[in-house]
Amino acid sequence: MKTPLGVVLAAMLAMPLGAVAVDAVPPAQFADPERRAKLAGALPRIEALMLRGFKDLNVPGLSYAVVIDGDVVLARGLGEANVATKTPVTEGTAFRIASMTKSFTALAVLKLRDAGKLSLDDPAARHVPELRGWLPATSDAGPITIRHLLAHSGGLPEDNPQGDRQLALTRPQFSAWISGAVPLANAPGSRFEYSNLGYVLLGRVISNVALRPYQQYIRDEILRPLGMTNTYWSAAAVPADQLAQGHRRKDKGFEIEPLLEDGEGGAMGGLITTPRDLARFVGAMLAAWPPRDAAEGPPALRRTLREMQLGQGLPDLWLGRRLPGGPAAAVASSYGFGLQASTDCRWGRQVDHSGGLPGFGSLMLWLPDHGVGVITMSNLTYTSGGRLLTEAVHLLHATGALQPRRAVAAAALEQAAVSATDLVLDWSDARAQALAADNLFLDRPLPEFREAIRGAADGLGRCTRGALTPENALRGRQRLSCEQGWLDIELTLAPVPGPRVQSFAITSGRSPAACVQADRRRHRPGRGKRRAGTGPCAGRRPQQHGRRAGNHAQRLRQLRGWNGAGGQRHEPGEAEAGV
Repeated sequence: MKTPLGVVLAAMLAMPLGAVAVDAVPPAQFADPERRAKLAGALPRIEALMLRGFKDLNVPGLSYAVVIDGDVVLARGLGEANVATKTPVTEGTAFRIASMTKSFTALAVLKLRDAGKLSLDDPAARHVPELRGWLPATSDAGPITIRHLLAHSGGLPEDNPQGDRQLALTRPQFSAWISGAVPLANAPGSRFEYSNLGYVLLGRVISNVALRPYQQYIRDEILRPLGMTNTYWSAAAVPADQLAQGHRRKDKGFEIEPLLEDGEGGAMGGLITTPRDLARFVGAMLAAWPPRDAAEGPPALRRTLREMQLGQGLPDLWLGRRLPGGPAAAVASSYGFGLQASTDCRWGRQVDHSGGLPGFGSLMLWLPDHGVGVITMSNLTYTSGGRLLTEAVHLLHATGALQPRRAVAAAALEQAAVSATDLVLDWSDARAQALAADNLFLDRPLPEFREAIRGAADGLGRCTRGALTPENALRGRQRLSCEQGWLDIELTLAPVPGPRVQSFAITSGRSPAACVQADRRRHRPGRGKRRAGTGPCAGRRPQQHGRRAGNHAQRLRQLRGWNGAGGQRHEPGEAEAGV
């Protein structure tokens, strides 16, 4: 079907002056069509896990939810919302989520940025006049910016648990506090230090810029668009039979922890919500991935939601066990905008935030590249659900379906893979030059390149093109299945109109059965003594010819033996020749 000329001209005229049309990056996709059903198979085990966890934690009440691809597939309540009235916890019980409120405050600031009302690099004092009298931390320090406050790098001292008691501040009280001398612990932008006060300041920024209380702005611009109709700022607004009362331990039981009032400090921890409502927020965060061409949905631009989920500072690196007795895992972690972002060697990217106040403890966690999230809420002071959520993810993984989305090749990479296969199977100098970027035959002369290609395929018999496994839209591995083994072609396209290949490497190998048969024929009795390290399947020393990516990502692939999207290592009888 041809596109009408008028449509093409209209699209060109709509481009910014100087813009050049490029092919869209195809979105990553889940490979298993049965993935959702397989993941759902873990839900009964997750229910049993949460029941055991509720008993082990010894809390008055616990609620939880599981999200898959934005849908709430499981939500339950356990125990009592109030030990005095014996009100049961249900999936509709509303808990104070404490510091998880910071995620909503950060999103409100970013929405104002997207609307052109502020810049993240604005000094906070531009929007909060009371800060104009603050002296710099050091003579060489710059001002505290909105970006600093979002990422907890404003230099303010860590204030747990002092900040927990500031929810009910009035506007005049807070103005009087920040108009005075507030001590700093670090120079702004120099290091991470968690600050409740920083997020209360962001609440003031929202109120001043939006010209309405931050509670109203967040309700109008985030909660309502997401359909979070059972989310509140004030406990007095929650129906009595739906409110989780906070508790603290006393002797062998629990006693009521008085609920904190809503006020100026709520921007750092005041929201009260249900697991189903919070799951809508988690679902929106998951729906921001992968980047794609599609209509935008609430509550913000997808790129803004992704921005929140990326670490902003130098990550901390640590080695530990998520579960007692479990395997050790290396984790790199840093704070984003109202969210904690980490990467580990099991799940890859993970995003989470906890919440703790007198009477409550909660946690939300999701895996953006896997499309799943888990939430727990409890009504006991500072209770952590971290172990429960980690075990829930392990149960999802045990189904075999918790796999990340896979990259999809751009049309240019598909075309290059076909051309590269043709070269390997039937060499042509003219086709090679048409495919090569300007560096390829400077890095290695074409005659040597040609002979290396032929040498890699020698003795493998007839080969046919198999699957293309992209690492990203413009880099991937093309497998050729041969009568006596296989050939893998790794391609990286250059950032020029193309397709033009800047890196071309071949890995060749024989199947184990072919290796054994060929080795036996080579060393039949009467043919002399076999020498170690010889024969058609003896490993050849890997060679690097031409440039690959030449960057940190390439070195990581080499360290983990990258051989395609599955992260597979080299196979028996395999030898590599980069060309």
